[in-house]
Amino acid sequence: MYGIFIISVILWGLIIDRYWFFRMEAKSICKAQLSKWRSVDKSNNWFAKKIRDGILSEVRQEFEVYKDMIQLLVVVCPLMGLLGTVTGMISVFDTMSVTGTGNARAMASGISMATVPTMAGMVVSLIGLYFKTRFESMAETELERFQDRLLK
Repeated sequence: MYGIFIISVILWGLIIDRYWFFRMEAKSICKAQLSKWRSVDKSNNWFAKKIRDGILSEVRQEFEVYKDMIQLLVVVCPLMGLLGTVTGMISVFDTMSVTGTGNARAMASGISMATVPTMAGMVVSLIGLYFKTRFESMAETELERFQDRLLK
């Protein structure tokens, strides 16, 4: 559970960073890159197109910062939960081997406690997956808007 908690804190830190970026900083980056594009001499079409592609690439890189890290944490969370469940089940079976299998109530309580890490890992993973998808959508929308403004 401690591992899931640490992953959750890191994931929420990245989510807050990306949310702040898209709400506050993305527009200023686009404006700065747009002014850079407007200062380019467009008489040479090939050269201007390469500069435009480079500007688009820089903006895309800014929009995709931490995308892979968030994806990694989303994938790792259920695995950490499963690891906690397996560890808990080993503890339950170890207790059963020492005390015997006569107390079904204690065994059920131990098994239910062993499945809590899986649930926690899945909840954190689902939250991370939601925000990852949302940030990808926000990045695509902003990038399309920026690309449209470059073409004007």
